[in-house]
Amino acid sequence: MIETGRLVAKTAGRDAGKKGLIVDIIDDNYVLVDGQLRRKKCNIKHLELLPSVASIEKGASHEAVSAELKKFGIDVKETAGKKANAETKSEKPRKARAAKGKEQKTAVKTPKKQKNK
Repeated sequence: MIETGRLVAKTAGRDAGKKGLIVDIIDDNYVLVDGQLRRKKCNIKHLELLPSVASIEKGASHEAVSAELKKFGIDVKETAGKKANAETKSEKPRKARAAKGKEQKTAVKTPKKQKNK
């Protein structure tokens, strides 16, 4: 029943209620899932197996999984991914970021006033 390409619905956790496909079988208890939910290792106990099966390869890319889910009428939100996020962070020159960090570290602290007893 558990096979690569099986349509599943997540029943527990952050991605509960979202659908995806089994991309890889890790062992007796865990599978790799992708689709509307994040691509990650998931316990089989947290999945509801649905009757549909897609024809994908073991370890298929997110694009291939998205295309197969669209055939079932399931929309997949496309995200920028880690590489795109890293590129936007590195747009500032390193020297400017380093100088900004030094300015914050060298801020002068004012002494606290002591109370007279």
